Amino acid sequence: MQIRWHGRGGQGAKTASLLLADAAFSTGKYVQGFPEYGPERMGAPITAYNRISDEKIRVHSNIYNPNYVVVVDETLLESVDVTAGLKEDGAIVVNTAKAGEKIREKLKGYQGELYTVDAREISMETIGRYFPNTPMLAGLVKVAEIMPENDFIEEMGNLFKKKFASKPEVIEGNVAALKRALKEVKTHG
Repeated sequence: MQIRWHGRGGQGAKTASLLLADAAFSTGKYVQGFPEYGPERMGAPITAYNRISDEKIRVHSNIYNPNYVVVVDETLLESVDVTAGLKEDGAIVVNTAKAGEKIREKLKGYQGELYTVDAREISMETIGRYFPNTPMLAGLVKVAEIMPENDFIEEMGNLFKKKFASKPEVIEGNVAALKRALKEVKTHG
């Protein structure tokens, strides 16, 4: 399974790809999680990637034909061809509160599966700040069926405990964001 993330510097797309790799690895999968850097500044478009497999991964390159694309910042739909190379039997997951038809118009004719998650609302209400990567990570896991949802929540809770050891109050909000996003992913055919 190959995944491409599109976000902006500071939104956590790179972190989400690395967390996904850690979570999938803990379930016995072979994984890769890596970013592609352009200009390294807040707000600049960034791309990150994941490969997840039951067998050893021998390729070490960017991903040009992903099964799944995650768009952490919907404004990128205007400037980046997020569907480039996306397999028609795959899916795209977009962070938006907009109707699916409005997003579909910006996908350059892509006819595959479209899913949306309102990561802004979810993160603001559960974490208290705009961190779209956590809900988007859950949305991807739901759509791509990467692992059972209960295993995902457990593994992410463990990862958050390590990552936020000095900020335990952050752990609860992030886990709540994951659980809510799993329930609120919308499909648009």
